[in-house]
Amino acid sequence: GQPLGPRRLSLKPVPKLPNTEAFLREALVKVKKQARGCLAPELCFQAVQAATQRPFAEGVRRERELFRVLLTSGQAQALQYAFFAERAVRRWATPGGASWSSAAPQPVRKAAVIGLGTMGRGIVTSLVKANIPVVALEQDLECLNKGRKAVMLLLEREAMKMEGGAQSLDFHNPARLQFTVDFDLLRDVDLVIEAVFENMALKKEIFHKLSKICKPGALLCTNTSALNIDEIASATGRPQQVIGTHFFSPAHVMRLLEIIYGRHTSPTAIATAMQLAKALKKVGVVVGNCFGFVGNRMMFPYVQQAVFLLEEGSRPEAVDEVLEDFGFKIGPFRMSDLAGLDVGWRSRKEQGLTGPSVPAGTAARQRHGQRYSPLPDLLCEQGRFGQKTAQGWYRYEKAGGRTATPDPWLHNFLSQYRDTHRIKPRFIDQEEILERCLFSLINEGFAILAEGIASGPEHLD
Repeated sequence: GQPLGPRRLSLKPVPKLPNTEAFLREALVKVKKQARGCLAPELCFQAVQAATQRPFAEGVRRERELFRVLLTSGQAQALQYAFFAERAVRRWATPGGASWSSAAPQPVRKAAVIGLGTMGRGIVTSLVKANIPVVALEQDLECLNKGRKAVMLLLEREAMKMEGGAQSLDFHNPARLQFTVDFDLLRDVDLVIEAVFENMALKKEIFHKLSKICKPGALLCTNTSALNIDEIASATGRPQQVIGTHFFSPAHVMRLLEIIYGRHTSPTAIATAMQLAKALKKVGVVVGNCFGFVGNRMMFPYVQQAVFLLEEGSRPEAVDEVLEDFGFKIGPFRMSDLAGLDVGWRSRKEQGLTGPSVPAGTAARQRHGQRYSPLPDLLCEQGRFGQKTAQGWYRYEKAGGRTATPDPWLHNFLSQYRDTHRIKPRFIDQEEILERCLFSLINEGFAILAEGIASGPEHLD
């Protein structure tokens, strides 16, 4: 019995909920936590809030005002820049004249991964998700079984997230995923990714073996985070086929794939690695060969400044908080704990920066003529490697735990260290923390550009 005339929703009063205020308060706390440093989610919240409190026309007007604020903001420009930068890096070029326009990739019908540690597992998972058949190789049966269990667990989790579930991944099929300790099974693969830990002698031994076993056209990739690609390639009879494919941890989640060419790497090899990045739904960035390449080389001075700040009077949680409030997903100390402090320690040992290998009479806080802080080394000597040992810069509820809690032991350790080295602690404000960490990162970026290691600022960004 109602008339059938038009009924405009926008003219109806906004229904009142009994607990609107409390609900909005809680929502704002959640949004702020998830959107650290980002304007848009908070302004979206304000638009929704306006809709609950005002008539339709006023609410829409408020929404337009908020949108204008975002449209002209620095963040909008930065996000647009990032969007186009991700597309610009597909057009790669090397100083030698090789480029995306003239190099054609080889097809990758079958791949292999050597080493099933944290990185190897993530890489296997990425390949399986991209529907590329994989052979996963470990040195002995014990490591293989441990690795297989971990990979299967990761794949089960990934399958749950996907629409078709486990059927779409089909990872129980040995034609898609095969585990082995036998190098001979790598004879017919198109591409091998070596993901053993950062030790030059071990990597060279593996590449020497691969060069004998793999078919002539196979691409030999190393997932090193800092080691010299040319030195690794020198162990093979085919340096033109050797390339760095540096995945970031966790490898099945992180979208960046750093692709490093050596002195002899062929344009076809670079094009194939870039094609692989695309197949894995990652952003491939082609860079030159130097210690730490681009990702880690820019990270070194950033983390180093963070450690210097601790020496001078700050705490890990204070530094992390400033950088996370600025917009980083994770601060330098939580990041170190997640990645494992032993990784950097191993690398510093190889560079002769740690422990007794420093000549007698050298100041503890100077190495190779540069300011150096032994704090991370001292933590590692105590067996504090981060999340994996339940304590690093923070402590965790258990080994492998994820929740970082400030650690009184560490605060005490820092004050003893300052006493030993006669450092008078001072209060360090947020501005100084932000500037010292960020500017050192940016300056290193300029140095990388100046050396021609990256072909444009978009690659670094």
